[in-house]
Amino acid sequence: MKLFASNLTNWVQAQKTFLDSARSIETDLVNADRLELILATRAAFTHMVKTIEAFDKWLQDPFIVGHMPREMLLDIQRNVWEILKKLLELDIKHTSEFRDMLLKLAEEGKLNPLLFAPREESRREDRFHISY
Repeated sequence: MKLFASNLTNWVQAQKTFLDSARSIETDLVNADRLELILATRAAFTHMVKTIEAFDKWLQDPFIVGHMPREMLLDIQRNVWEILKKLLELDIKHTSEFRDMLLKLAEEGKLNPLLFAPREESRREDRFHISY
């Protein structure tokens, strides 16, 4: 049991360290260039995926959920749903705005031909390999 508790302590400390790093870098991102913004966002996505996968495994473990009180599960569920809704709102907003901008650029003949070659219409999830 002591090893298990120690592992949990190490996980929490690693998460706190990453959170501290994210907070300290956040102010630098205000003046970041496009590449820095992309790299920072991708680093955040990578860590979010790692955390979500670990949380999902956590909730699949009979030992964990067998000892977790309902109040704690309710707190997790409510917070995860808030994060989900915020993510979906961001995706809808960003995708809609980007679509509108691309249509405007296409209309004005301003699409970079090196980056965009006309092809068959495809759904976003097909083009970017998103699967649900």
